[in-house]
Amino acid sequence: MGLGLDIGIDLGTATVLVYIKGRGIVLQEPSVVAIDRNTNRLLAVGEEARHMLGRTPGSIVAIRPLRDGVISDYDVTERMLKYFINKVAGNRFFKMFKPRIMVCVPSSVTEVEKRAVIDATMHAGARKTYLIEEPIAAAIGAGIDISKACGSMVVDVGGGTTDIAIISLGGTVVSTSIKIAGDKFDEAIIRYIRKKHNVTIGERSAEELKINIGCVYPRPADISMEIRGRNLLSGLPKTITVSSSEIMESLEEPVSSIVEAVHSILEKTPPELAADISDRGIVMTGGGSLIYGFDKLLQARTGINVVIAEDAISCVATGTGKALDNLGIMDQIIMEKTRSGRE
Repeated sequence: MGLGLDIGIDLGTATVLVYIKGRGIVLQEPSVVAIDRNTNRLLAVGEEARHMLGRTPGSIVAIRPLRDGVISDYDVTERMLKYFINKVAGNRFFKMFKPRIMVCVPSSVTEVEKRAVIDATMHAGARKTYLIEEPIAAAIGAGIDISKACGSMVVDVGGGTTDIAIISLGGTVVSTSIKIAGDKFDEAIIRYIRKKHNVTIGERSAEELKINIGCVYPRPADISMEIRGRNLLSGLPKTITVSSSEIMESLEEPVSSIVEAVHSILEKTPPELAADISDRGIVMTGGGSLIYGFDKLLQARTGINVVIAEDAISCVATGTGKALDNLGIMDQIIMEKTRSGRE
């Protein structure tokens, strides 16, 4: 292992996953931070802070420092990273041997956004920082051999972005990153319930509906769930029953945008690679791909076999960590584009 740890981080809009070489995924927590406005003190990070979303008094603010796959609050992101790294590496060990850290970023990230991730990671205590594009990390985590001269297609539906890429010979041939993913699904559910039931619900309730009864393709039998919110007319709390077919209706628009983005990438794919993909199929990763019927819908719309990767949620983090194990082979992919310059 050498001195220090090698850490792979999936710095997600909704969830942060940390992979440590030799130990696998050691942390999976929501990317939420609670801060005392008056003293700027960190009160809670991760799951504990998520419970505070929408429930804090005026002096406490629960922040999600990443939006649409990129850092929206630099200072809070740095503090969150430092907290998670210390939690998994242990403070004393961490101070003695700073880790090499690889972080994954959406494929359409700008140079400025890359620099923000690198700086935040370096300030959080990394010895060296590397970046890797999300679809490449997802493909490695899903067990695809990306070094072959053979086309593979990955659709990674995360919290803030959906990354779609055709990968061959260790690099992306065509890719796109759209800011429609899990968060936009939640927003669509909130809007739909407000419009149809005259009830407003919070982000957490929308997420529960999405996870428990959400679908984007008809279920064999409709299922329903009770949810509490505030009646917009009376202003009083109200319990309503929502069915899975209603959630399907609410998700139609964001999901169609993802399917269209997949279509447009397939249209730009060189013919030889397109032939590989129709043989090998499309691999879906990320938490958003787990909504019931997403694979069936994509298969119906593209005519190509679609599979959801095993451990879809942790694919990107696992791939990020595995890429660190093979830095020699990954050199061309990672370092020529994104070396931190702080040797």
